[in-house]
Amino acid sequence: MGRVLVVGAGVIGLSCAVRLLEAGHRVDVVARDLPLESTSAVAAAIWYPYRALPQDLVTTWGKASYAAFEALSRQHGTGVSVVLGTEVFRSQVPDPWWREAVPDLDRETALPAGYVDGWTFATPLIEMPTYLPWLAGRVTELGGTITRLSLSDLPSGPDLVVNASGVGSRRLAGDADVEPVRGQVVRVEQVGLDRWWLDGAGLTYVVPRSKDIVVGGTDIEGEWSRTPDPAAADEILARARTLVPELAGARVLGHKVGLRPARPSVRLERVGDVIHCYGHGGAGVTLSWGCADAVRDLADGAR
Repeated sequence: MGRVLVVGAGVIGLSCAVRLLEAGHRVDVVARDLPLESTSAVAAAIWYPYRALPQDLVTTWGKASYAAFEALSRQHGTGVSVVLGTEVFRSQVPDPWWREAVPDLDRETALPAGYVDGWTFATPLIEMPTYLPWLAGRVTELGGTITRLSLSDLPSGPDLVVNASGVGSRRLAGDADVEPVRGQVVRVEQVGLDRWWLDGAGLTYVVPRSKDIVVGGTDIEGEWSRTPDPAAADEILARARTLVPELAGARVLGHKVGLRPARPSVRLERVGDVIHCYGHGGAGVTLSWGCADAVRDLADGAR
């Protein structure tokens, strides 16, 4: 097996590195931002296809990732669990297009005031402060390396390159179709919440973790700033408290902003000695293992 250089140390790059190492490749990961500095570190993060197309491939990749996370939830120290939650709507809606990617999805009848439809399902919840170090540790355990390196172009030479640079692909791959979508979240203290909530009519979500609760969010296209906006934070908290009244009075612990790599469709293809894997929008975690499997297959010769 040859050497593979993975560009990007977020959840996509690290997952690709793991699958390639497991397949016997020699792998080095290089990135401007190390795992806990990446956009992935800001993610809430639950398995849920958001701002990612095309639907058929997203469903396939998402289903594979769901199964991988379900298996990881049974391993100690991964930060992965499977948690029940509900998405609610203010009008009647059909089943989601990604329905076949999840084992069970039931219509919810016990809805908060103001909502008329919803569904409940169990989904992987990935605590990124734990999961990303575990994933990086898996890379090094398998013999790979992770190095901070800021690149102005994708490397060229004898090695296979996996471009998992997210929104950085706008520059590194010269892809003007990639644009940032600014997402802001607020971390509040854990007040005993044990299930997640999502308002399907807007970008309002409440995701409980072991030591805090992540509430969001925003969805601002073309915005590069990573500085939290106090007014946006107030509006996020107001929406979250309306959806989940138990959050009233919960102490704010912090604010974070990430830049989702949005694109009309995920780019996952091999062009010569470069495999591109970016443009996952708000579904990087959700698609990570399915896309990593596809990258491994391309590296092993599939076209």
